[in-house]
Amino acid sequence: MTQRDTIQSELDTAARVLEALRAEPAISATIAAEAAHIGQSVASGGKILAIGNGGSCCDAMHFCEELTGRYRDDRPPIPAIACADPGHITCTANDYGYEGVFERWVIGLARPGDTLIALTTSGNSENILRAVRAAKAAGARTVTFLGKGGGRARGQGDAELIVPGETADRIQELHMLLLHTLVGAIEREVESARTA
Repeated sequence: MTQRDTIQSELDTAARVLEALRAEPAISATIAAEAAHIGQSVASGGKILAIGNGGSCCDAMHFCEELTGRYRDDRPPIPAIACADPGHITCTANDYGYEGVFERWVIGLARPGDTLIALTTSGNSENILRAVRAAKAAGARTVTFLGKGGGRARGQGDAELIVPGETADRIQELHMLLLHTLVGAIEREVESARTA
């Protein structure tokens, strides 16, 4: 197989998983419902927290910066924080083990009415599972973005978005597409709440 063939195969695979995602009607319904929850939360003083490992951590940061900064149009900032502080992550991993890095952060920050966005391509990351449980204990709503059938995280969130794909890269690409879609939907919900 030539280099060009390999590249075309990558693009074809990406198109196939996107088509599979588009064919799942529950995806858009879940995003709409969660945007409505988040819009109400923000209108009542709540915030969004986001977590993920590796590339999913980068996606969590990207998601939050588009809420606190801007997405497509100017509007007031929407409160969102990603757990990406290397001081917290390395301190907590050193003192409590890597399984506790997000759990400790959630315990410290999550309040009733907040929303935790948890990203895991495998659905099996112990630090994500522990954080989801901690968020629920704190009274925060949990939304999981999963791949590979959901793994151990399937059914653990208040809402979940399970995307197709066999590899982390394709799953992360779909997660980011859904996160962008969620940002736009949150913006519309927040604007509607502010003008009501």
